[in-house]
Amino acid sequence: MLKHDLSLKNIKKGLRTPRQAFDKTISELAIRLPITYANTLTTIGTNVFDRDWDVLVLLDTCRVDALNEVTREYGFLTPSDPVWSVGGRSPEWIAKTFTEDYESEIRNTAYLSANAFSVEILQNHHHESGLRNESNLAYRLLGRIPTVDVSSLGRFENLYEYEPVGTTGPLGHKDGGTPPRYVTDRGISVNREYNFDRLILHYLQPHPPYLANALAENRELERHESDWWGYLGETGDYETIWQTYLNELRYVLDDVELLLENIDAETVAISADHGEAFGEYWEYGHHTGSVNPYVRKVPWVETTATDEGTYEPTTESPTARSNDNDASESTEERLEALGYKM
Repeated sequence: MLKHDLSLKNIKKGLRTPRQAFDKTISELAIRLPITYANTLTTIGTNVFDRDWDVLVLLDTCRVDALNEVTREYGFLTPSDPVWSVGGRSPEWIAKTFTEDYESEIRNTAYLSANAFSVEILQNHHHESGLRNESNLAYRLLGRIPTVDVSSLGRFENLYEYEPVGTTGPLGHKDGGTPPRYVTDRGISVNREYNFDRLILHYLQPHPPYLANALAENRELERHESDWWGYLGETGDYETIWQTYLNELRYVLDDVELLLENIDAETVAISADHGEAFGEYWEYGHHTGSVNPYVRKVPWVETTATDEGTYEPTTESPTARSNDNDASESTEERLEALGYKM
């Protein structure tokens, strides 16, 4: 069952931000739960395996209008021809993308992901029973989808494992997610070393927390960067959030530009698993079962890539984990750092 914390603190918070409270309760119960259930019976959106591409670059939470706004700054981008995603949140996209219907294509696909839900869904199958503290019914409904096991993939890499364990500060998971360079490095290496039919690179940016400005200025994250949801609800300062979000998008696109100069691919598709809502249609963030067009409609830009050999990856081998429990706790910490209360 759904568990809503009706503490006095949360009631007061809801009264201060009624639109966000509506999103968390009424929208969840009346809209997103039924849509999630329907998505387990059929497919709402376009599965990426139904389209032609050699390399798929996923920019987590990238909106169509955001990518179009920065298109002129990058020679490899053109105005987006959007598609409807199969999910409103990463676990829904992963569960609905890697299904038994596409197992033959999946077996010759390399999936390199900075998104912790890739491990949770494909390897740990936590959506089938619920995480220890997961109370979201929409998430558990995903267990009804015939998702393949990680062993069905031609290659899978959890890119967090390539980062130094225990790192703190803006580059660490106490404050943020896997920087794009780890995805770029591994994408270049796998493209050069292997010959998979398809390669999926799942970047975490521009997903919050927003690190780009803090990294450029060598400082800690500010409120609007670490908790845009709370900041926007209290201040209504949409413009600050939007510009910060665009800079986070530029942060990852700079790496995509480097990637495209150092891989060979006839067709590279640049898209997203889902978008992000900043209050449009009374929705905030991204949720399983969302059909908000700012969340469910994602960019689709096609380009080509030629390996000019201008860059050599520097990412080292993954740090060995001491045991499975440590890895599991690390995954939960990463999800909490990204704003998911597990």
